[in-house]
Amino acid sequence: MKIVLLVEGKTETVFLGSLRTFLVGRCPVGAMPKLDAWPYDGRIPKGDKLRRVVADALTKRPQPADAVIALTDVYTGTADFSGAADAKQKMQQWAGDLRFYPHVALHDFEAWLLPFWPDIQRLAKHNKTAPSVHPEAVNHNKPPSKHIAEIFEAGGRGSYVKPRDARRILEGKDLAVAANVCPELKALLNTVLVLSGCERLP
Repeated sequence: MKIVLLVEGKTETVFLGSLRTFLVGRCPVGAMPKLDAWPYDGRIPKGDKLRRVVADALTKRPQPADAVIALTDVYTGTADFSGAADAKQKMQQWAGDLRFYPHVALHDFEAWLLPFWPDIQRLAKHNKTAPSVHPEAVNHNKPPSKHIAEIFEAGGRGSYVKPRDARRILEGKDLAVAANVCPELKALLNTVLVLSGCERLP
């Protein structure tokens, strides 16, 4: 099974290693999918451009993809999406192929780091408390990345740098822990697991 992942560039550098580690522990020998990341600087394409990208991935020789998964933030700095359901519906319409699976991070990728707040506190060297709502309910008004940036600044650790610090937060972590409180992350992980013929998360 070859899966092309359309992701924002900085997310790709952080998330793919953790995703592969997650799959190794859950997919039997021979069922491990080949993950091919197609990173984009900023956000993934939309409209007709997304349709062309998906079609290219599914027909690209010598080894076309069996499926394409797109991961976008709902919080994009634009008014393109009103929420998770709207983002997924629009991406599916734009892509126009049943082998395309749209997924979102609410409201940005850092929502999936918030369940590891004690590790964030340790790295930031500050005891600032975690946001009081569920990770994926932290919204546009103050997205998850802003909360993490604030604790790093409060701890005198300088700016939060996604490729460096998100990787450190996720190092050695089981993504299933975050998936237990992040339904959108669980949906993404289950799409990859099911496509690969592996047992889905409960």
